[in-house]
Amino acid sequence: MPPTNESLIRRIHNELLDQSDEELELELLEDVRNLEELFDNSAEVDEGKLERRRYFSDLFYLQGELVKLQDWVVKSGHKLVILFEGRDAAGKGGVIKRITQRLNPRVCRVAALPAPNDRESTQWYFQRYVSHLPAGGEIVLFDRSWYNRAGVERVMGFCSDEQYEEFFRSVPEFERMLVRSGIQLIKYWFSISDEEQHLRFLSRIHDPLKQWKLSPMDLESRRRWEAYTKAKEVMLARTHIPEAPWWIVRADDKKRARLNCIRHLLSQVPYAEVEHPSVSLPQRQRSKDYTRNQIPPEMLVPEVY
Repeated sequence: MPPTNESLIRRIHNELLDQSDEELELELLEDVRNLEELFDNSAEVDEGKLERRRYFSDLFYLQGELVKLQDWVVKSGHKLVILFEGRDAAGKGGVIKRITQRLNPRVCRVAALPAPNDRESTQWYFQRYVSHLPAGGEIVLFDRSWYNRAGVERVMGFCSDEQYEEFFRSVPEFERMLVRSGIQLIKYWFSISDEEQHLRFLSRIHDPLKQWKLSPMDLESRRRWEAYTKAKEVMLARTHIPEAPWWIVRADDKKRARLNCIRHLLSQVPYAEVEHPSVSLPQRQRSKDYTRNQIPPEMLVPEVY
C-alpha cells in the first residue's frame, strides 16, 4: 500500500532530522558538553534519545577499532580495497564518511571516479581503476567501482552487449589477480527498498543543502528501478566468487547499516592492536635574540565571529 501524504511528510521530516544528526555526529567529539549531555545517565530521556545514545556509543567504539586496524595495516604492509556499490541514495557515502572520519588520509583514501573521458573510454576498461589501487600499508575505498559497467552503463545503454559480456568474462580474473598479488578485496552492496529510495529522493529535493546530490542520471535511475534490479541480480550472480564474495548490507535504516557494515569490515581483516612508544613533548628552544615579526593588519582575516 502506498504511503499517505501525512505519513510521507512525517518520514521526510524524520529523514531531515537524521541528516541533521549526521552533521552533529561530525562535531560531537569536539564538544565535551554535547557528549556529557548525550551520555548523561542521570537525566530523564525519551526512547529517541536513548537510541541516539546507543548509536553514538557503538559508532565511537567501532571507529576506535578502525584506528587500530589502520595502525596494523601500516605496520604489516597490508593492502586493502573495499568496494561500495548500491542504488543512488543507498547510503554508501554515509558509511564511507564514518570509516574515514578518524583515519589518516595518507593511509586511508577514497576513490570516487567520474565518468570516463574520451581518452579513458578507449583504454582497457580496468586501466583507470588500477592507478588507485593501494601500495603496502594503504586502504582504498571505492565509492562505486568497475561495477559501473554491470549497472549504470548497462541500464543506460552506455556500453554495447559485447562490452558487457566481456566485462563478466574479465572481472573474475581481474579480481583473482588482485587477490593473488596480495590485495584483500571486500565488496559491499547496499540494498534499499523501492519505498525507501523514493523517500530519500524526496528528502533531497526538499533539503537545499543536499539538492546537489540529485543529478539527472539519479532521477532517471529512479524511473528505471526494475531495470537496475535485473542488472544487480545478474551482476551478483556472475561476480560472486570465493576469492572476492559480495556482502549485502540491508540499508533501509542508515544508522544500523553503517554500524553493521563497519563491524563486518572489522571482522574481515585479521588486525591486532599495535603498541606505540610513549610520547613526551620536548621543550621548545628559546633564543634571546628572537623577536616575532608583527603581522600587517591588512593581511588579517576580519574577525566577524
